Amino acid sequence: MSPFKKFFLFCSGIDLKILEKCPSDENKYLGIGATIFFTGMLAFCSAGYALYTVFDSWLAAIAFGVLWGMMIFNLDRYIVSSMKSQGSFGRDFLVAFPRLALAVLLALVISKPLELKIFQKEINAELIVMEQEVLKTQEDRVKERYTADIISDQNQIKILKSELEVKTNVRDQLAQEAVKEADGTGGSQKRNMGPIYRAKKTEADKAQAELDAILASHLPQIADKEKSIQELEGKVQAEITSLKRSAYGGLAARMDALDRLGKKSEAILLANIFIMLLFIAVETAPIMVKLISHRSPYDFLLHEHEHVFKMANLENNTLLSNAVKNNLKVNTEVEIYRSQAKVASEKAVIDAKLRKNLEEIGKGNWDVSVV
Repeated sequence: MSPFKKFFLFCSGIDLKILEKCPSDENKYLGIGATIFFTGMLAFCSAGYALYTVFDSWLAAIAFGVLWGMMIFNLDRYIVSSMKSQGSFGRDFLVAFPRLALAVLLALVISKPLELKIFQKEINAELIVMEQEVLKTQEDRVKERYTADIISDQNQIKILKSELEVKTNVRDQLAQEAVKEADGTGGSQKRNMGPIYRAKKTEADKAQAELDAILASHLPQIADKEKSIQELEGKVQAEITSLKRSAYGGLAARMDALDRLGKKSEAILLANIFIMLLFIAVETAPIMVKLISHRSPYDFLLHEHEHVFKMANLENNTLLSNAVKNNLKVNTEVEIYRSQAKVASEKAVIDAKLRKNLEEIGKGNWDVSVV
């Protein structure tokens, strides 16, 4: 038998000495062993890629990938080798069900990193969008801290400018009325510099004075508020510039990106599902083969081999149990006999003493002590 055959048969978890007696089952277990081996290889690739995206180190990825692949290989081998056909589908299915559930779980774990690798280009493009969204969220949070102060200053500037505008409009209106009174185009319609003009001129001058006073009061306040807004906006820009632009592309981010792509594109979602189903089919194939196959010569020989040991063990246990029971019975009866003999002996001694005491009483001795 070639080394490859021996290796794949070892992967299937069978007994080579029993298989030699039924060579017709060799191909079946070769296929099962090869499937288990390649499942372990896929687990190695999956874990290696997953660890590389986390640590960016080929050495750590390969080391952990080998460890994970060997663990999955050993677990799959144990799951398949522990299944023994009993000839009843219902009973075999009950035995296989927890193993199938475990195999499906392993398939899901193995398939996810490989799905990330298959859709790597699409995921990288989505990661750029996600990174921009994260940066936008961070910038918005920075701006939110200063937005209230900036809006408050802007509102105060609007109020101050509104007051200035009102006073300016009043001044302009009064000055215009005085001019119209002077040139006869308005008011009394007489062109002169009479008392009406002087009264309107006085009102215009008064409005100008009030405007000058407000300008002297409001313009410095407006300048201060505008300077404050510029300082706050400068702080916002400084904090946005100081934000850390760390690399965005870890394992969790890639899984999130794949999920977003699945929601956006039905084709990617279907491809993702079929890849997952493919891994489930590969992982559960050895169990399903053993479940749906009829009992082969290997199964009968294995059952006979185990039955011999089971019966020999039962015989040994029965003999040992009977020996223990017999010893207990003998020891019990001997102890009972010893106790009865001792009691009889003690009774004889007591009877003898009583008779002796009675004789002594008859002779006049009153020593009636009984030992």
